Amino acid sequence: MSFQSAISREIFVPRDEKVLVAIEVRRRIKRKALSFLNAGRKRDYLTYLCLSVTNSRPAQVLITKVKKFRGTRQLAERSQWSVEQLRQVNGINPDKDTPEFDLVFDRTTDQWMASSAAEKCMFVQVLYHACQNYWEAKLARASAASPADQKTPGETENNKSPGAPSQTSFVNCQQKLMGDACSVYMVIYRCKIFLNRMKNSVTANQGHPQREGAAVEASRSRSRSRSSVSPPTVRKMGNVMRRASQVLMRADDKTSLSLHGAREFAEAVQKLALKQI
Repeated sequence: MSFQSAISREIFVPRDEKVLVAIEVRRRIKRKALSFLNAGRKRDYLTYLCLSVTNSRPAQVLITKVKKFRGTRQLAERSQWSVEQLRQVNGINPDKDTPEFDLVFDRTTDQWMASSAAEKCMFVQVLYHACQNYWEAKLARASAASPADQKTPGETENNKSPGAPSQTSFVNCQQKLMGDACSVYMVIYRCKIFLNRMKNSVTANQGHPQREGAAVEASRSRSRSRSSVSPPTVRKMGNVMRRASQVLMRADDKTSLSLHGAREFAEAVQKLALKQI
């Protein structure tokens, strides 16, 4: 079971919410804290940033921070914001894929770094379209509920719609995340994320260090387990993932020229990777 499925089942399904996307993140700049408060406290946990939508109507779009301590299966919600509290999404670099991004809320700014550039791009892409759909639906409801544009004598435009909410702005974000090719890029990003996770898994299994102070029998067992993986098989998997990554990079560059061809290319690469691993 993927971490997104586990988070959805334990955190969001009981609240009647649907998870749109969830990614692992870490802070680029650690917040300052008093040293005596953190004495003896271990911060060995994973942080996930989740985007969800309520199943109730009108639907609400929510951003939730979830933490999972290593060595346990327990998930804990730490913070949650609505899209109306999200003032700005800063993609940091509008010219290339990078893992860094900022979320600016009413009273706080979070500076994040995703596990990979592809995960960050996928999160920003889904968040952008979720925001667009939310604000369009909100404006449509407001227009339907308002009277038929009747204006009393002396009424100004400012008094006609007081307190209008400001929509979320996206700055320094690549245009491809918000353009017509979004569905094709989504396929490409998912393939990149899949290949990156498989690469990390193969690397971890191939060179897993022995724990200090382990028993002799446990050490031999780990050695047998590692030797059971054929080196040619590992090299073959690595070659497949490298070729697939190169294909995805070319497909990413050519997407603006051939959307249909890039979609078929990315899907074929994903099928190739699944057959070879």
